[in-house]
Amino acid sequence: MKNPNLLLAALSLASLPLIADPRIDSWITHRSGRYARVYLNDAALQSGASVTTWSNGSQTQSQPAYAGLQELASDTDWVYVRTTGLALHPMGPWLNGTFPNLPTNRKTLYRIPRNPTVPTTQTLTGLGVIGCFVDGVAMFDSRDGFVWTGAAEAGMGNGYWNREAYVNEGSTFDPGYAHQEGSGTHHYHANPVALRYLLGDHVDFDETTRKYRESTAPVTRHSPILGWVRDGFPVYGPYAFSEATNAASALRRMTSGFQLRNGQRGADNLSTGGRSTIPAWAQRTYGVGANQSGPAVSTQYPLGRYMEDNAFLGDLTQPTTGQKFVMGVDYDLDENNGRWCVTPEYPEGTYAYFVAMAADGTPVYPYNIGRSYHGNPTGSAVTEISAGATTHFSGGTNAAVVVQASLAAASEVTLVWNALEGGTYSVERSTDLKTWTNAQTNIAAVKDQGTLRTATPGDAGFFRVRNTALAAFDPATGTATGGGGGGGGGGIPPGGPTLTSVSPNTGARGSSVSLTMILGGMTPPLTLAPTSALLGTLSGSNVQRNGNTVTATFTIPAAAPSGPQTVSVTFPGPPGQGTVTFSLANAFRIP
Repeated sequence: MKNPNLLLAALSLASLPLIADPRIDSWITHRSGRYARVYLNDAALQSGASVTTWSNGSQTQSQPAYAGLQELASDTDWVYVRTTGLALHPMGPWLNGTFPNLPTNRKTLYRIPRNPTVPTTQTLTGLGVIGCFVDGVAMFDSRDGFVWTGAAEAGMGNGYWNREAYVNEGSTFDPGYAHQEGSGTHHYHANPVALRYLLGDHVDFDETTRKYRESTAPVTRHSPILGWVRDGFPVYGPYAFSEATNAASALRRMTSGFQLRNGQRGADNLSTGGRSTIPAWAQRTYGVGANQSGPAVSTQYPLGRYMEDNAFLGDLTQPTTGQKFVMGVDYDLDENNGRWCVTPEYPEGTYAYFVAMAADGTPVYPYNIGRSYHGNPTGSAVTEISAGATTHFSGGTNAAVVVQASLAAASEVTLVWNALEGGTYSVERSTDLKTWTNAQTNIAAVKDQGTLRTATPGDAGFFRVRNTALAAFDPATGTATGGGGGGGGGGIPPGGPTLTSVSPNTGARGSSVSLTMILGGMTPPLTLAPTSALLGTLSGSNVQRNGNTVTATFTIPAAAPSGPQTVSVTFPGPPGQGTVTFSLANAFRIP
């Protein structure tokens, strides 16, 4: 070959621009051509036998879906991420295949604010999605949705004793510390260890057991951004600069600002004193007094079962010195599980949440985020990207094909290109970029990579790659796949409906307030309108829906009782099954 310098012509050859905004360039986009995979049981995990389609009768993934992010765009105000919600690494197993829920393609378009703001009064996190991790997997808060009602635990109650997800549901997590609820939404409540491994965040993977563990080696780098909360602030892994505003300070694990109420470090002891009061942070957050009783500590209701079994160190006094615990000295993270600090992505500083865990990687309260958002939680699921948005990444069938070449010998070249799993490719050769001949056809992608080693006689110096066929797959757009069973007649299938947030969350007696309510769980068809909305027992007027957002106006009487109120929105159910109500306990408070 006279000229060894090969010029490669590739279909849609493109490269991503360099972006200075971490809200755009922190997302994982390079694995979007791989199918999502599941280990259905422990034997499958041990043997490495993952599957790309699955069903348990309730959640069905009948066609392969590509994992993670499939589109990334932004405009002045928002970053948009389109995702299947399925992890980039193999998911599962859950309870050796006995857990009733499996993940499905949620076909979610989520937006995160680019210009976060911090309110005077913070908003409680809601059940369901509160943000998105950089692999496109949903972020949930620390709760499992069950509360103490005064006589038992149920999915609806006074909300003052909230069960922790990790403590009560941890046995249902897979090796990556994730699981899914009835709709099939795969999500993390705590330390997303498998994602951290993909990002190189001080986590080891045992190839024999296929399990993750915290590395015992010295920490050598700041943790990466793991995800973005609805308020526009990042979640980092657990390792950061020991001095919040000094990037030259030593790296170490961030310590939680919470202490179990076990009588240590100035906390009261619920095992001996009983659950007769909620801690000071909960009183501030919920806007109620201390005297909110929970069940006595017992085998059935052990210490640590509820979020309110933890006290905030900033409210406690050190028994040995009589001085208050100080943030930045005695602990690192505030009530929201974050701090203002400098990071590699924000050398001028930002507010950031951090994963809270013990030295061995065991999650500790409040895990990824506390009971409230630091900023205004304006991010949400939406139905479309704004018309003027800039596209930064397109995955799946819209992904650019990028070819790389290396010379193995004087007359042989190896071509490697990013491919779509399930795709078939051909490689063509040319000497003049005008006339092309087949070098090889019917090249099957191996996961998300295509490869060809071929001879290059004479002056043949140009190659191009074409996608000639693609197996059927479940796209990232359209109606979410296979979660929670079906329902006919355009109604909502029962199973898992919730409100994920309500704003504003307070209103005075004698006033009129317009509420914005974000639907979660099994959301209704876009053509279905709500039949009513309630604030406590007050009926709303001008009830309107736009996508997953419902608005309604409520007039609060001057004599209305004060305290927390449940907010609910009701839709028609499937034929013969009445109605379906989306609700959020204690979402609104009348002072």
